[in-house]
Amino acid sequence: MVHLFRTSLGVMALAAATVGLGGVAPAANGPFLPHQALYDLSLVKSRSNSVNSARGRILYNFTGNACEGYTSEFRQVSELDSGEGKVTLSDLRSNSWEDAAGKSYRFKIETRMNEADAGRVDGSAERDGDHINVKLKLPAPKTFTLDGKIVFPTEQIQRIIAAAREGKSLLELSVYDGSDDGQKVYNTLTVIGQPIPADRATSSDPSTADEHMRSLKRWPVTVSYFDRDAQQKEGEQTPVYAMAFELYENGVSRQLVLDYNDFVISGAMGKFDVKDSKPCN
Repeated sequence: MVHLFRTSLGVMALAAATVGLGGVAPAANGPFLPHQALYDLSLVKSRSNSVNSARGRILYNFTGNACEGYTSEFRQVSELDSGEGKVTLSDLRSNSWEDAAGKSYRFKIETRMNEADAGRVDGSAERDGDHINVKLKLPAPKTFTLDGKIVFPTEQIQRIIAAAREGKSLLELSVYDGSDDGQKVYNTLTVIGQPIPADRATSSDPSTADEHMRSLKRWPVTVSYFDRDAQQKEGEQTPVYAMAFELYENGVSRQLVLDYNDFVISGAMGKFDVKDSKPCN
């Protein structure tokens, strides 16, 4: 249950995927689609009967261009009712910036549970040759290095879209997004289904009605997140969580399903607005 309320930049790496960062779009105004999306969360099923009901919202803002880099603002407010009056309320807020080449990444994350003091993570990561230098200000000052093969969230989505366009069905990536205490790295396995043509009938939501989306094909995608440290020690293991969604060519995602093993949450798009973007000079 705790994973729903952690700093899911894994849910943020799916703010790259889940909530949909702009992907490699054919739009004339640039390769990414600046937009705001609102998702309504609800309980699909509880496998262990540990959750009676769940509700919440995700609000996501994405801006920027290939010259200035890309800024993501993410907020997820969730409420879980586990019965007998036990209700857990979480409020996750994240602001991150990543340059277009995937070399620099900055992040600030705040997580509040019920009435407890907010937990904060503040840091940056710079790619330098075959390694990544990470510098944390919060929760405590610290510097460390990561393997240079690790990617940041925006690059993760770029690679998923590129793999989908090439007809690949599997993609393995290690992802760093600043989540948890700022030191967590996730191994991810992405499964990509057959492309869905733009003219195929689909359940309606604000994205399907938008003029930017009507002519785009999409892919059913599932991304499973594994604890990298635990996987190295234990070998095969169950994912910490998994996310399924339909990913458009321009990176926008719909039909979100969050699987936290004990329970499953759906995210239905309630609002979708394309933002004006500055051209990259």
